[in-house]
Amino acid sequence: MRADRLVATLLFMQTRGRVTAAEVATELEVSVATARRDLEALSTAGIPVYPQPGRGGGWALVGGARTDLTGLTAAEAQSLFLLLGPMTTATPASRTALRKLMRALPQSFRSEAEAAAGAIIVDAAGWGELDDRTPEEVELLQAAVVRRRRVAFTYERTGVSTERTADPWGLVDKDGIWYLIAGTERGRRTFRVDRMTGVRITAENSDRPADFDLSAAWSEVVEQMESNRSTLAATVLVPARLLPVLQDRQGRHCVVEGPAPDGRIRVRISAPTALMIAQQLAGWGTALEVLEPESVRAELGRLGAELAAAYPNG
Repeated sequence: MRADRLVATLLFMQTRGRVTAAEVATELEVSVATARRDLEALSTAGIPVYPQPGRGGGWALVGGARTDLTGLTAAEAQSLFLLLGPMTTATPASRTALRKLMRALPQSFRSEAEAAAGAIIVDAAGWGELDDRTPEEVELLQAAVVRRRRVAFTYERTGVSTERTADPWGLVDKDGIWYLIAGTERGRRTFRVDRMTGVRITAENSDRPADFDLSAAWSEVVEQMESNRSTLAATVLVPARLLPVLQDRQGRHCVVEGPAPDGRIRVRISAPTALMIAQQLAGWGTALEVLEPESVRAELGRLGAELAAAYPNG
């Protein structure tokens, strides 16, 4: 979903008052299904876009045909920019559309709307983990980022729970795993949201550096974590049809080296240990072939023997 397309949909509704999905599709040169999904996304996000049933119905923007967005409340403006913000990292056109929409807001709304737009980024490249659930703490942390309020929470790591306070600076959705980047007494820290419990927003104002850039900060986090995780690499042959799936699962830990003589693709899979690489590849069975190192091949053989013993054919 493109941020510039959602902005264009909203502005089209402001000029027309009431529209149908077919009219939006024609105006923006997309399918009717895509137009309907965009309208539903705007409505679900809390923006005052509502379906109008019956003959002559369609979709309407409550407040009428406004071009300056003064029909939005402060909460609705925040909802809009929370929705659009993560999408604007994709293209310059998306960022331009967001800036235009920001200028159309009433001056009193712009500060929090801008904070909402920068509250979240999405990093689609996975680290071999999948989680379709969004922790309930995410919505609370979003509010804390936008309102510039310090948060208190319990954090569990390696089986040890500690009470923490932090200044929330931004959230990252990395392929379904959420992270909070925050300021603490010991400097900037990154917390996995699914390890945070008892999150509450305090009455204290948070301290966020004026020059803080969430995307740049996350790039530094990724670089450090990749360096820590990628200490061993295995050379693997994968059928070309399965390469996109493997890349989706392994993210930056899957590096394509080129085609093999038999038509398969030669890739490099990285992880801290041979066992971790074997565990990530075991589920692929014989669809993949590990050429080296021998330590990974040995771990795969051991895992296979354990599974065969635990689940005999009978």
